[in-house]
Amino acid sequence: MALITLSSLHTYPIKSAAGTSLDQAQVTTRGLLHDRRWMVCDRHGQFLTQRKFPKMALIQVALGSTLRLSIANNGGTSLELPLVPVSGATVAVDVWGDDCMACSMGEEAGQWLSDFLGVDCQLVYMPDSTHRPVDHGRFDVPNSFADAYPFLLISAASLADLNGRLEQPVPMNRFRPNLVVQGCDAFAEDTWQHIKIGDIEFDVAKACSRCSVPGVDQSTGEQGKEPLKTLATYRRWDHAIWFGQNLIAQGEGALRVGDTVEILA
Repeated sequence: MALITLSSLHTYPIKSAAGTSLDQAQVTTRGLLHDRRWMVCDRHGQFLTQRKFPKMALIQVALGSTLRLSIANNGGTSLELPLVPVSGATVAVDVWGDDCMACSMGEEAGQWLSDFLGVDCQLVYMPDSTHRPVDHGRFDVPNSFADAYPFLLISAASLADLNGRLEQPVPMNRFRPNLVVQGCDAFAEDTWQHIKIGDIEFDVAKACSRCSVPGVDQSTGEQGKEPLKTLATYRRWDHAIWFGQNLIAQGEGALRVGDTVEILA
């Protein structure tokens, strides 16, 4: 059997903003550390994403002792914020029908994002005290602001299969995975039920149905018809287009690029 390995790791600290590639990352029950713990929402607490605002792909996030925001391809000003808001102001937010409490990152953050997106919005943070269950309560596991599951895995071979059908290949960042693996056949991940990456076991919970976001060029923030148009010709069933697998971690610890992937079931 071919050796399957973890080829890249990615986090998306602000939901629907640009991602960050890492050599190693800490696994928590909510997902990779800092993954989708921040979210942009309107003044009514309704979440905003690239589905309606594709230019959100240009919001760059740098994490260190602070949260630093900037805009790709733009020489404008950046914004530096504390990782955890200090005001204590809470905001009721809605994510796909899940009502939960978040902490406001302050008026300066809201104004900075409003100026860029052209809509009155705010930036919020999910504290540890907020319990948002995975997939609307299907699993009693805490989630971040991710759509439905803490982790998304895609194999490099699956993307290669897709790119072999496209006139213009697309990069993996169109699909915004957390975990990319190599060494398996295309769509082998569809058959996995339980896997181990490094020292951490994962349940493969559900295939990922795709929305319009893979049509957004993550380097320009522009929306197009591909790759969804082509994916729909061979990856559509049950009234959805499917690409990648959602995972739930069975423990915490560190993942590193190069870790071995074992298929346990």
